[in-house]
Amino acid sequence: MPFTLDRFDLDAFVAATLAEDLDGPVNGGGRDVTSQSVIPADAVFSGVMDSRDSVTVAGLPLAEAFFRALDPDVEITLLAADGDQVPAGTDLMRLKGRARAMLTAERSALNTVQHLTGIATMTRAYVDRIAGTGATLLDTRKTIPGLRVLEKYATRMGGAKNHRMGLWDAAMIKDNHVAVAGSVDEAVRRAVAAGIAEVIVEVDRIDQIEPAIAAGATHLLLDNMSPGVLRGAVTLVGKRVPTEASGGVTLETIRAIASTGVDYVSVGRLTQSAPAADIGLDFSNI
Repeated sequence: MPFTLDRFDLDAFVAATLAEDLDGPVNGGGRDVTSQSVIPADAVFSGVMDSRDSVTVAGLPLAEAFFRALDPDVEITLLAADGDQVPAGTDLMRLKGRARAMLTAERSALNTVQHLTGIATMTRAYVDRIAGTGATLLDTRKTIPGLRVLEKYATRMGGAKNHRMGLWDAAMIKDNHVAVAGSVDEAVRRAVAAGIAEVIVEVDRIDQIEPAIAAGATHLLLDNMSPGVLRGAVTLVGKRVPTEASGGVTLETIRAIASTGVDYVSVGRLTQSAPAADIGLDFSNI
């Protein structure tokens, strides 16, 4: 099955990434001077991509696309699927094809899989930590520019739910919007009057909750509140709108936060701070 994501052009991503590495397009002047000078043109390699850590996999179809872009005849067997949780030492992909092409594509393929698998793996740890609380983990817009669609794909592979994809799909009224509008309720009224269906409002004080709901908020983001304050806020809201806890959430604190009764917990570090997974690719000449 082809790999497709809304608002993502796989061919353009692969071409731009390879062009960055080759100082030019693949078929228009770009060069891998090392492989071209050291590896015979007719050499064939086989290889295995494996995980050196226990991970939640993400990005294998993109790695495949890099290799196929340079060797359309490459033989690839995927041994795992995105979203799989695998132990250290698991083989993820076997491939066989033109040695120069595989060596040229190697770094781009690995960088992508390592980055996305790192995000999925951290996300899965957070999802597991709040299991049974009834809360759902959300990601945020704290993504690397240009990679948002892929990074949010990786959080889905780890078990999270995507929150806003951008500034276009919901209003998010935060403290700076409130400061300019003059009050929480005035900011919400303006968004509602503009015909925006989903109006998320960040509140950092209990006394902002009633004005926000009365003005038409459809979702409350309870920002940087302690578990005790969150429990009181959830009681006050009384399920009139969904509630989301956010702000400085860590793996150590998320279960206590999720246990307060909030519907969602959003964590920026899933995409902002996830370390790359330790995934390698070993070739042999055949």
